[in-house]
Amino acid sequence: MTHERAVLVGVDGSGASLHALDWAAAEARTRGWPLRIVCSYSLPSFTAASLDGGYAALDDTAILEGARAVLTEAKGRALAAGSIDVTATVATGDAAGVLVEMSRDVCLAVVGTRGRGGFADRLLGTVSSALPAHAHCPTVVVPLRGPGGAAVPDDGVLPTVQPLRRIVVGIDGSPQADLALRRAIIEAQAWDAELIAVAGVPVGTGMGVLAWMPASIDHEQLLADATEGLNVVVDRALADFPGFTVRRHVLDGSGAELLTEFSTATDLIVVGSRGRGGFAGLLLGSTSQAVLHHAKCPVMVVTSRAKDSETRGSEA
Repeated sequence: MTHERAVLVGVDGSGASLHALDWAAAEARTRGWPLRIVCSYSLPSFTAASLDGGYAALDDTAILEGARAVLTEAKGRALAAGSIDVTATVATGDAAGVLVEMSRDVCLAVVGTRGRGGFADRLLGTVSSALPAHAHCPTVVVPLRGPGGAAVPDDGVLPTVQPLRRIVVGIDGSPQADLALRRAIIEAQAWDAELIAVAGVPVGTGMGVLAWMPASIDHEQLLADATEGLNVVVDRALADFPGFTVRRHVLDGSGAELLTEFSTATDLIVVGSRGRGGFAGLLLGSTSQAVLHHAKCPVMVVTSRAKDSETRGSEA
């Protein structure tokens, strides 16, 4: 599959989508890629019955004009922030389905979410939940948060997108994590950012995840073994990126907990996920799903389908 080196972002006129647009525009500008903006709309699946027993024709003119107005605002906003190649498209259909299909042709897809937290935010939203699981390229979900993950007041003023200075990638030894690591390296190189690889080993006692383990287990040895494994994975990836440095941390705790904690002082979290599609794919994996729900900074999800999308050092 051939992916154009471009950034795709979905907008709907909401503050969350405009903040995601700002993030996507900054990414495109830094990478020297074009920005592809899409606004989609779908018609109701039924029509109202008329008084004479027939069916009323649905005029979508107002809906179409509304979508075009959203795109005009979005394109102007992206262009006002600096020189960039921008195209804007109105698409008919479910937003998640439209973005998934368009992700076949780009190297990165971006979508926003309100990120209020609590039970309502566990669902994220149809698009920001479904797109990372089914996209054919890495997806970035951008929460509407201020510096350090602070909540944004409903005053219409969006936070300014800051350059990426610190990126954290989760490593668990899976092929998906290997892809995430490679993509994180490329991202860090583009932004001249610090990259930290984090592996979690839940060896705590009491109610810890591995509390069932026999007391004879040497927890220090577990951490040492995990550190050795992390070094092998990172060194193998760095063979294709000579001269680049990755900081490494093996910490006591689950990957989801650690990455969520790092997100308060990080500009981007990168995580891998199988993204199998179907119902299982909608849920992603437990770690990527939890990080998307609770992270205070943008999260990039890299699935197995992204292996043909800018993951080799020669393409950086």
